[in-house]
Amino acid sequence: MAGNVFGQMFRITTWGESHGRAVGVVVDGLPAGLPFSEVDIQKELDRRRPGQSEVSTPRHEADRVEILSGIFEGMSTGTPVSMLVWNSDARSSAYDAIKDTPRPGHADFTYMARYGMRDHRGGGRSSARETIGRVAGGALAKLLLSRFGIRIVGHVLELGAIRAKPLSFEEILENVEKTPVRCADLDAAGKMLEKVSALRQEGDSIGGIVELIIKGVPAGLGEPVFDRLDADLAKALMSIPAVKGFEIGAGFEAARLRGSEMNDPFRIEDGKITTLSNNAGGILGGISTGLDIVCRAAVKPTPSIGKVQQTVDLKTLENTEIAIKGRHDPTIPPRMVPVAEAMVALVLADHMLRSGFINPSTLLK
Repeated sequence: MAGNVFGQMFRITTWGESHGRAVGVVVDGLPAGLPFSEVDIQKELDRRRPGQSEVSTPRHEADRVEILSGIFEGMSTGTPVSMLVWNSDARSSAYDAIKDTPRPGHADFTYMARYGMRDHRGGGRSSARETIGRVAGGALAKLLLSRFGIRIVGHVLELGAIRAKPLSFEEILENVEKTPVRCADLDAAGKMLEKVSALRQEGDSIGGIVELIIKGVPAGLGEPVFDRLDADLAKALMSIPAVKGFEIGAGFEAARLRGSEMNDPFRIEDGKITTLSNNAGGILGGISTGLDIVCRAAVKPTPSIGKVQQTVDLKTLENTEIAIKGRHDPTIPPRMVPVAEAMVALVLADHMLRSGFINPSTLLK
């Protein structure tokens, strides 16, 4: 299986399966001289950890990270950083009864079509548990970016057609971790919780929209044509399990605007070039403008639901039904927020190195 590496100068390789012994990541390209510890990584992993609330799977995993390489005396050495998290609460027997009946909405059928075999235990490599490696690698990317004044915040903008009201960057930062649904609009968050609880009782699930806002990105970051900054952000977010759509700035609303409405007029403020609006979402021609980068990911409902669904038997090639048991999230967006932040951080760290905004040889100075 190829496609387990992401990035060019700042690269991650994730490995492991949902019910295997462990999952983890190798980070290659982190410059020498960045202070970090397991505490920095654990803080991010704890945000995506299962079993924390009524809106997540009851699977209980400590998700304690072990750093195996790439650090000496509390600093990065410039060599690959390898990190590992052991799986401890896997219950594989729950999947034995459905190993020959592909779950609707899952990658069961397509993995069989592509490879002729699959690890049916919890979805194996297609499980969202693979994102542990992304979050661990993204934690290092976040630390690196923070040295250059770049801040990233993600939040649940919409859940089950309940949409948060517009809030400032600082308000989102202050409120996003106050509720299990990670919606910074606390009134909307309460309604979201009620809806998730009701759907969980019905054995169903809901999707939503995760929005990301990035402050402090310098103008001129990105490569035009195929390696556009917005294209790489799109790939990063679309690579997260359950994401079915991406938009930046005005996004799909741009299709309904006139040019006079969509264009962001330039002006000078305090001796600097800025714009009166930010419909472009902080990127023009694949290159950052210096304004906030604003993008969103549409997340489908959790496909593992308790309701009876139609499927097929791969052995007998007959139509059948499936009722999925086990422990699953009733909604994905709240736990996806730290994953989305991590993927955005990985893209920005990679482009900061590629564009020369970060000089690896001077980080220690």
